[in-house]
Amino acid sequence: MGVKCIVSILTSVLYCIHSFTIHENSNRQIAESEAVLDPNGDLLLKWRVDYSIRKINFQLILSDKAPAINWFALGFSDRGDLQYSDICLIWTDYKGKDHFEDTHADSDGKLIRDHKQDCEEFHLDIETRSITFSRYFDTCDKNDYVIEDGTIHIVWARGIDKLFTSKGLCISCTSAHNHGFIRVRLLTPPAIPHHNAQQLRFTNKQLKVPGSDTTYWCKVTKLPDFITETVHHIIKFESTISVGNEGLVHHMELFYCDAESNINIPLYEGNCFSPTRPDVTKVCSKVKAAWAMGAPPFAYPEEAGLPLGGPKANKYVMLEVHYNNPEMKSDWVDSSGIVLHVTANKRRYDAAIMELGLEYTDKMAIPGGQEAFPLTGYCIPQCTGVGLPEHGIIVFGSQLHTHLTGIAVWTRHSRQGIELPYLNKDMHYSTHFQEIRILHRPVKVLPGDYLETTCIYNTVGKENATIGGHAITDEMCVNYMHYYPATELEVCKSAVSNTALENYFKFERQWDNMSISYESPPRANYLAIKPWTPLRVHALHALYTESPISMQCNKSDGNRFQGDWEGLSIPTIKIPLPEERRMCPDMFNEMLN
Repeated sequence: MGVKCIVSILTSVLYCIHSFTIHENSNRQIAESEAVLDPNGDLLLKWRVDYSIRKINFQLILSDKAPAINWFALGFSDRGDLQYSDICLIWTDYKGKDHFEDTHADSDGKLIRDHKQDCEEFHLDIETRSITFSRYFDTCDKNDYVIEDGTIHIVWARGIDKLFTSKGLCISCTSAHNHGFIRVRLLTPPAIPHHNAQQLRFTNKQLKVPGSDTTYWCKVTKLPDFITETVHHIIKFESTISVGNEGLVHHMELFYCDAESNINIPLYEGNCFSPTRPDVTKVCSKVKAAWAMGAPPFAYPEEAGLPLGGPKANKYVMLEVHYNNPEMKSDWVDSSGIVLHVTANKRRYDAAIMELGLEYTDKMAIPGGQEAFPLTGYCIPQCTGVGLPEHGIIVFGSQLHTHLTGIAVWTRHSRQGIELPYLNKDMHYSTHFQEIRILHRPVKVLPGDYLETTCIYNTVGKENATIGGHAITDEMCVNYMHYYPATELEVCKSAVSNTALENYFKFERQWDNMSISYESPPRANYLAIKPWTPLRVHALHALYTESPISMQCNKSDGNRFQGDWEGLSIPTIKIPLPEERRMCPDMFNEMLN
């Protein structure tokens, strides 16, 4: 029976943007999750990760509303493009025979059959309207995508073409509603056991979503009295998505309004970038929860919880929802949001969030026209030395953050010059997919440890420099590190020293004839430098990597720890982490046997 018949016969689909289950025993760790592929919610992708054999089983479920097809392509690519993608293909030939193939796309999006077939265990199930197959994390085939922890771009395409071969099938030639991609984290870690708690729901209420392709909707809410009267612990958070809107709701964040307890925040509800949004709502910027498409519930370690409320805290939070509406439909109605699980029975430790990376300042910039320009922020041993307790802290979660031009982010961790495993790393990062990620292994950070956060930016198509700052058109480089027990140290970030930056601008004015003004702020002077020739780009990179730095080693009250934090040297990692050994299926199976 062909694929076209299956689509017309299969009868059911579960509408749910995510679920997450872990089954553990002495030998296996299994994680399950799911996400909707298309804006209409007709294509549901479920996956089951078996860490014991480094393999993922995929199940694609088609709703009864899904159009008839003769072929379906599902796979992976670096940034969501169909060109150069790695594809598992199911197709029915003109005689009605089904075919299952491992293929890859060329520069035009045309498919080529792989010599080594690594899309395994294909199966069509009429009753569940599903297609299943499996893939190893790393097949060690040069034509296959390596599935790593971090952001994965899953691509798909479908068609009704009658085929006699898959060779030359152009998956990028399909219409806009017959192909697409989503971003997910496939390799989610083992879950923490469920605990009973009270639920706080922060949702939109029957919101008529605007008909534009992208909308950021903000809604300020006052916390209930029982929260504002007594400090509670958040021990878990998750999304709640309106049925049928799984492909519409892209990501969400819940922000605490960081103001004095007696400050009233207007109950604004509207576009986050509207000129009518009250300025005072901009204090609603401390992330308490974040969810992105396909993300599982986030559960805190059993010994820790994130404080919320109490008489000394402000009484307001703000929900921000990103709606992705590429078909610009005007009939969406949504009541999605975030659910907090809270308890008044506080756990042993308060969890907290520490900011690593670069200062929010215009002292840093990215030249225009760059495919991969790096900026690095330093959390130096002197700062962790004075800011962390003797026995250190346990890091269990991380949220990487840039604005629009960021394409990769990672944080290195070293102790006494010896590099330890990465604290977090996402080589396919996208600002449109930001979630707080539970780490696969808790990381202990001790006083005197060194943390180095690097962001890579792509500014191709831009002439002027992109400047560091708060605006969405500016840039940031941050790792929001979730840890316990809470300490006074809240910010461990750096920027190039003032003296070094002044000398750089003097050089550009005197020797490169740039229109630099010594009275102007760095932003104006960076924007005066043009064009960004390779030599100027190299000089700026050298400034950032070779100059002394200024440290923000700040307490939670905003004050720096005692000491002179200006003009400090950048630490060096003397013994870097060895290159990770690839685990090919044959090699891995031999090790297990």
